[in-house]
Amino acid sequence: MLADYGLGDAIADAADRSAVPVETDVELPRFTEAVESAAYFAVREALANVARHSGAARAWISAGCTAGDRHGRRLWIEVRDDGRGGAVPPGGAAGRTGGSAGRAGSGLTGLADRLAVLDGTLAVDSPPGGPTVLRMEIPC
Repeated sequence: MLADYGLGDAIADAADRSAVPVETDVELPRFTEAVESAAYFAVREALANVARHSGAARAWISAGCTAGDRHGRRLWIEVRDDGRGGAVPPGGAAGRTGGSAGRAGSGLTGLADRLAVLDGTLAVDSPPGGPTVLRMEIPC
C-alpha cells in the first residue's frame, strides 16, 4: 500500500483498520521512501497506543506539509484521541506534557527514536484526564 499509493492513502488504510474509530484529514504529496516509511510506522505505533492504553472512543489524524522556512519543508502529523491521557513523553516527566505514570512506555520511545533517525521530532501533550495529542514532524 505505502510503496504503491503513498503515505496519505496508507494512513487512511491504517485508520480504517484501527480498533478505535479514526477520522482522517490527510492530503499529502509523495515523499522519499525513508520519510514515508518512518511516518507510516510512527502512525501505526500511535494508533496501537490509542487502542491499547487510552480508553478512547475516537481518534483523529491530520497531516500536512509546511512550506519551506528557516527549518526547511516539514511533514507534520497529529494523532489525537479522546482518551484518559497520562502518556509520558520519552525523557519526560508527569505534568502538562506527560502523565502520572512517571516514565515513557517503549512505544513512545520507539516512535521518537524512529523519527529522530531522520532528524524528526515527537511532541506529546497528554494531561491526566485527556486528551492526548502526538505531533510528529520530519524534514522532507
